[in-house]
Amino acid sequence: MNHDVQKIIVLDFGGQYKELIARKVRALKVMSVIMSGDTPIERIQKENPIGIILTGGPHSVYKEDSLHADKALFDLGVPVLGICYGMQFMAHSLGGEVAPCAISEYGKTKTTIDTNSLLYKGIDTTTNTLMNHTDFVKRIPEGFVVTGHTKNCPVASMECPERKLYAVQYHPEADLSESGLDVIRNFLYEVCGAVGDYTIGDFIDKEIQRIREQVGDKHVVLGLSGGVDSSVTAAILERAIPDQVTCIFVNHGMMRKHEPEEVEAAFRGKHLKFVHVNAEKRFLDRLKGVTDPEQKRIIIGEEFVRVFEEESAEYEGSFLAQGTIYPDVVESGHASGAVIKSHHNVGGLPKETKFVGLVEPLRTLFKDEVRELGVLLGLPEEYVSRQPFPGPGLGVRCIGELTKDRLDILRDADYIYREELKNAGLKFDQYFAVLTSMRSVGVKGDGRTYGYVVALRAIHTTDFMTCEYAHIPYDVLDKITSRIVNEVKGVGRIVYDITGKPPATIEWE
Repeated sequence: MNHDVQKIIVLDFGGQYKELIARKVRALKVMSVIMSGDTPIERIQKENPIGIILTGGPHSVYKEDSLHADKALFDLGVPVLGICYGMQFMAHSLGGEVAPCAISEYGKTKTTIDTNSLLYKGIDTTTNTLMNHTDFVKRIPEGFVVTGHTKNCPVASMECPERKLYAVQYHPEADLSESGLDVIRNFLYEVCGAVGDYTIGDFIDKEIQRIREQVGDKHVVLGLSGGVDSSVTAAILERAIPDQVTCIFVNHGMMRKHEPEEVEAAFRGKHLKFVHVNAEKRFLDRLKGVTDPEQKRIIIGEEFVRVFEEESAEYEGSFLAQGTIYPDVVESGHASGAVIKSHHNVGGLPKETKFVGLVEPLRTLFKDEVRELGVLLGLPEEYVSRQPFPGPGLGVRCIGELTKDRLDILRDADYIYREELKNAGLKFDQYFAVLTSMRSVGVKGDGRTYGYVVALRAIHTTDFMTCEYAHIPYDVLDKITSRIVNEVKGVGRIVYDITGKPPATIEWE
C-alpha cells in the first residue's frame, strides 16, 4: 500500500457496500484502505489517515452481538463520516440513543438537508437518498446538530463540526442517492482537506520501482489465464523488468470464441516469453461424465495448477507472479476484514514450492482501476474492457457434461449474441449465453428437430452483489434469435433470463 499519499480508512461493519465506498473515494483521487470495524486504534493511527469512514452493517448497534469499533477513534482529531450503521454507532458511542424505527425506510427517499453544512456544500435543499434501515437515531449526542431529515426519519444526518464528526443515515455511495458523490467529495475535500494526490499514473511509476527492488535480476513466471487481471499483471511486469518474464498461458478449452488468439496477439512482440499450452483435450478427458457445477470448478482448478506446475518446472528459483486484486484480499480476510470467501490466489506461497517469492502488482487495486491501468500500459481498450469471465470459463455456462461439441455450440451462440449487442450499440454490465442441458422439439424445413435450448443473460449492476435484468429491445432479440437458430447447428430454442439478483445469481452455475 502506498504510504506517501493521503489516505482514507474505510472501517467495515459488515455492510455490503464497503468496496463501493472505497472505490468512490479512489474515483475522487484519494487513496482508500478497507479495515475491519474492530481494528485496534494503534493500527489505524499507524496508517496516518486524513479521514475515516464507518460503513453500514446488518446488526442493531445496541445489541450485544453487534460489531463495535474503539470509541477512541472519535478523539483522534481525525474527521469521521458515519454511514447508516456507522452513524448509529457514532450516536450510540457518544451518548445519543438508537432505537427501532416505527416505520422503516427502504429505497429512494426524499430528504431535506441543511446546506450550511460543509457536507452539503453546493447541494440543493431537497434531494433523493437511498435509505435502508430498521433502526434510527432517536436522540443525538451532546454537541451535535441535525442537518437532514425525511418524512419518517427525524435524523437523516447529523454533525459536530468542532470535532469534525459527520454522519448520514442514508447511503451516499449508492447511485440512487442523487447527490451522494457530492457528499463524499465534500467530506474528502472540505472536511478532510484532501489534495487529490492518488492517480493510476503515479501508481505505475511507484509499482515499477517496487517490482524492480523486489525482483532484482531474477526471473518471474506468471500463469496467464487470459483474463484482465493476469493480462495487466503481465503488462506491468514487462514494463518493469523486460526480458525477465515468462507468461504461461494455459488454454483449458473453455474460453470464448477467438479468445486464445486475442490473448496471443496482445502479447506478441513484447519483451517477455509467451508460452501457449493447449490443454483442451486433457481438461475435457478429466471432465468426462461430470455434471455437478462445483465438481467441475474443482477439477478445472486442480488441473490448471497441475499443468502450470509441469510447464513452470524449469524455472526453479524464480518469482511467481499473480493477478491478485484488492477485492480478493478483502474478501479473504487479509486486509483486517472478515472472511467472506477464500480466493485461490490469496495467502502467499504454498509451503512446498520451487519459487522464491510472490509478486502481486495489482494487490491494492479495484477492477475498474486495473482496467484503467491496462490501457495506460498499452493494452487495447477493447481487450481490457472485456466482459467479466469466470475462472472455469464456459465450463460453468455450459450446463451438464462438458464436451467439445457442446462447448463449440455455446461459443458460436455467445459470439453471435455479443456481436449483435455491439452492432445495436447496447452496453450492459454483463451479458453472455448459456447452453442449457434441455432439448426442445422444433421444426426446420419439413423436418422435426430436437435441439438445445440456449438462454441469454444481460444485467445492470453497480457492484455485482445485486442486479436487474436488462431490457433488450424486441427487434434486437429477434435478430439475435434468428441468427443463432439459423447459424448454430444443434440449437432449437432461445429464452431470455429476466431474473434479478436476488433471488438468482448472475451466473447460472
